[in-house]
Amino acid sequence: MNQALVKHRKLGVTFAQDGAMVRVWAPFAHSVTLHHCDRQLDISLQKDGSYWQITTAQLQPGDTYAFVLNGQTQRPDPVSLAQPEGVHGPSRAVDTGAFVWTDAYWRNIPLEDYLLYELHTGTFTPEGTFAGIENRLDYLVKLGVNAVEIMPVAQFPGTRNWGYDGVLPFAVQYSYGGAAGLQKLVDACHRRGLAVVLDVVYNHIGPEGNYLADYGPYFTTKYQTPWGNALNFDDDYSDSVRRYFIENVLMWFRDFHIDALRLDAVHAIHDASETHLLREIKQHVDALTAQTGRQHYLIIESDQNETKFIQPLANNGYGMDAQWNDEFHHALRVTAGGERNGYYADYYGIQHLAKSYRDAYVYDGTYMPRRARIVGKSTAGHAGRQFVVFSQNHDQIGNRMLGERPSQLVSFDMQKLMAGAVMSSPYLPMLFMGEEWGELNPFMYFVSHSDPTLVEAVRQGRKAEFAAFQKSVEVPGQSDGALESPDPQDERTFERSKLQWPRLTQEPHRTLFRYYQTLLALRKKSSLRHPDRESVAVVVDEVRQTLTLFRQHKQQLKFGPSDVAETVVCLLNFSREPQSLSLPAIDGQWRNLLDSADPQWHGPMGAPPLIDGNVPVIVQSESILIYTSAPV
Repeated sequence: MNQALVKHRKLGVTFAQDGAMVRVWAPFAHSVTLHHCDRQLDISLQKDGSYWQITTAQLQPGDTYAFVLNGQTQRPDPVSLAQPEGVHGPSRAVDTGAFVWTDAYWRNIPLEDYLLYELHTGTFTPEGTFAGIENRLDYLVKLGVNAVEIMPVAQFPGTRNWGYDGVLPFAVQYSYGGAAGLQKLVDACHRRGLAVVLDVVYNHIGPEGNYLADYGPYFTTKYQTPWGNALNFDDDYSDSVRRYFIENVLMWFRDFHIDALRLDAVHAIHDASETHLLREIKQHVDALTAQTGRQHYLIIESDQNETKFIQPLANNGYGMDAQWNDEFHHALRVTAGGERNGYYADYYGIQHLAKSYRDAYVYDGTYMPRRARIVGKSTAGHAGRQFVVFSQNHDQIGNRMLGERPSQLVSFDMQKLMAGAVMSSPYLPMLFMGEEWGELNPFMYFVSHSDPTLVEAVRQGRKAEFAAFQKSVEVPGQSDGALESPDPQDERTFERSKLQWPRLTQEPHRTLFRYYQTLLALRKKSSLRHPDRESVAVVVDEVRQTLTLFRQHKQQLKFGPSDVAETVVCLLNFSREPQSLSLPAIDGQWRNLLDSADPQWHGPMGAPPLIDGNVPVIVQSESILIYTSAPV
């Protein structure tokens, strides 16, 4: 492994005392020139193997520039850190070392304590910027989360996009506030005790403004993906492509003080190399941690249920620290009464939810009907902190035709139950922005491409994807009542996806927010805090649609018995009728920690604050009731 990659970025434009160091990969170019757009000055680069480079004092931070290949093709820097005029315009030189950090004493939160909150910069606040997020950080602290997960910020076309169409992985979206804005946000998060997780995309590059192929073989025809030719991680010239993305990982951690990365859809990263790209990334991150003392995490999204991704390097795995567990979400949604079409067809409700509580994966070496094959591996030996669970996220909402949230699809009581189901799991819980007050605005798919052909292709693609759905939405301004799916390019689609913060002062949203606060506080102070899979037991009644979850954690006490176990029992009733359940017999009484059916949460009736074991307790319809064996 090249240790030099750890110390500082060697690609693109970096600054030192002797000037700007410029380095670009263009193995087939006959000449590469840096065109200084402000001064109309051309600077020839010198070839060094397959790279072109120069050190010059004529390029300063804030200057705009572009590269000219073979004297005729002008393109943005593939390692650009800023694109003030968009993906087709020139790059702006940025000195990431100019920012003055105040987080020298910050230490990343232990992964097992992460309470995640996913947000989209453009729709989280009215401003749609990093500064807008910064203004709401005290709110997030008040809510009780401790890790902010930001959807991708790599430069994309226009100003409206989920972020997965980014084409310049090193450039921070200019309309959000650019590189300095992101650094300022991260610094502010750390001052408030919040970790920062950044979503990154290493499985494809977006379609508009994608000029990487003009520089070199960044792509290969060996594999086809939903986005076209795959990124070249194992074909000829792939070493430099791998280096490009490894440098990107290290930049976020080193230069932006990001605490963790969430790697999008790693199952779509095609790499048959002896050392998989993810494994090599982990090796470099470990080297960075050894050098700086700062702990960083790598969290992946994968639909393969393949534990090699989260297996340690020492056990020949890829060493990823955790992964999103979509299967918990799918089982929970079906249990809560969601439709069983598309990928939900493989999930049978409460039995699968119980299995996910025990085993994380629902399909762990078993036959999946939709794929018509055996899917997954056993998660035995993998800790609960290696799985992130949720009742909603950007995908599960935004990939619906109308972008409906659970607040639009299930009852208020069911929303509380689903939140409790996530928080009581032996995994890392994640919220999606606005769920904590039951936001009613949808989160729809939106873009702002400039190519009319591409815009139409996106429109038709969305329509084809949802052709089987019966639901539709009325198009504003049409008097004939015509119905069709939302237009991703229409700015109104984006505006309708923004959070409506005034709802926090209204009922029942205000009460739901207090309920989430209580759940998060409970998660922090009881045995629910510890994502300990080994102590989990689940009893399920499919007829009555009830699930009893047992959580336990042994702790060392300063005074008294040296090994005391607190048992927390969660009674979940997904049916529309009250159900009678019993708690096990113990020495003493069970103490009520939370009852989502209590009138303070707009429920019909509260359960007893104390109760003996083997005594029936009524669990109200669509509610969760949590008791503990620990004394007051």
